Amino acid sequence: MILLAHTILITSKTTRIVKTGTTKPDTDSPENKPAFHKNQTIGVVCVIYDGELEAALAAVAWESGKPLSIEEVEVAPPQKNEVRIKILFTSLCHTDVYFWDAKGQNPLFPRILGHEAGGIVESVGEGVTDLEPGDHVLPIFTGECKECSHCLSEESNMCDLLRINTDRGEMIHDGKSRFSINGKPIYHFLGTSTFSEYTVVHVGQVAKINPEAPLDKVCVLSCGMSTGFGATVNVAKPKKGQSVAIFGLGAVGLAAAEGARVSGASRIIGVDLNPSRFEQAKKFGVTEFVNPKDHDKPVQEVIVEMTGGGVDRSVECTGSIQAMISAFECVHDGWGVAVLVGVPNKDDAFKTHPVNLLNERTLKGTFFGNYKPRTDIPAVVEKYMNQELELDKFITHSVPFSEINKAFELMLAGEGLRCVIRMDA
Repeated sequence: MILLAHTILITSKTTRIVKTGTTKPDTDSPENKPAFHKNQTIGVVCVIYDGELEAALAAVAWESGKPLSIEEVEVAPPQKNEVRIKILFTSLCHTDVYFWDAKGQNPLFPRILGHEAGGIVESVGEGVTDLEPGDHVLPIFTGECKECSHCLSEESNMCDLLRINTDRGEMIHDGKSRFSINGKPIYHFLGTSTFSEYTVVHVGQVAKINPEAPLDKVCVLSCGMSTGFGATVNVAKPKKGQSVAIFGLGAVGLAAAEGARVSGASRIIGVDLNPSRFEQAKKFGVTEFVNPKDHDKPVQEVIVEMTGGGVDRSVECTGSIQAMISAFECVHDGWGVAVLVGVPNKDDAFKTHPVNLLNERTLKGTFFGNYKPRTDIPAVVEKYMNQELELDKFITHSVPFSEINKAFELMLAGEGLRCVIRMDA
């Protein structure tokens, strides 16, 4: 075990401080007595306890596009408003691959990727009151501080403090990493870094869930599944019997289709350039399929003709600017709603005639399915527990942690939807 000095400044009378960790030290024993030091300059007392650095195996990305390397890393104790989590299951998302490949964004290496996971709280830092060791949790790539204007609004989940930041490689409390190898820092990813046996996460990015929920299933709710499902049920909000078009039949798109199925949509039209996805999509409620390459006219015109005026709702899950335009222009005038989920290239521009808006079509965007991580995700887990939401069919592969690079190979080959990585294997 490695010890780390932990210092807290006290500005008034001496206060007993319990060290970061899973157990409270016996302050009556001589070896656990806090050391008091008088600071003659500013007149404060420092109470020092030794916190514990946890040795853990982690899959480190040393450079872009190269296989991850399993390394022993040191994971520092959680600091103020932080939680250290033992990760039991994690899954691979396209976002991990995108930043591992480092194309189109600022490269940041060495780094521990991963943001879809389930685990158990190992220890908590100062100020954490709603989580304790032993709690079952999902770390989330975005957060909910519960104090900013967005968190206090019923209409937004775009937390000012903990909104997704792909460039940040350190913790927001002190601008330092909690991961290191031989004293050299390893960067965090999305505040989660779940490709590690232990990770440290801001408490605002941790959803406490039902301990009976199987973590190897519900771990996929940390990102993609909730993003797609929520885009439909929370934002598009199709009514029973309405028609829905889903653009892109990858994992997020199929989660959006699942949302349409759960909502009672009568027609769910899947749009994709890859016809091999159509058969699998039937399991998620998709009733009809359109491949834009099979037609000599814009796909939005094809869908308008198929439906006698347009679909009631559409959800775009590709990031293609043309798919976004098509998703908007294929909805029915008067009441049609199109929801954009995919992330476009930074130089893309959305172009449509203003009349499409004047004719009472609605265009919306969404982030993480409009779910507040701490408030809403536990209820989504309960939907799975109550058999209102199917997750098993999203998980097409499983590999031990030692074979994490195989998960990357499967995704790059376009095979399957989600590959769950077993951290204890």
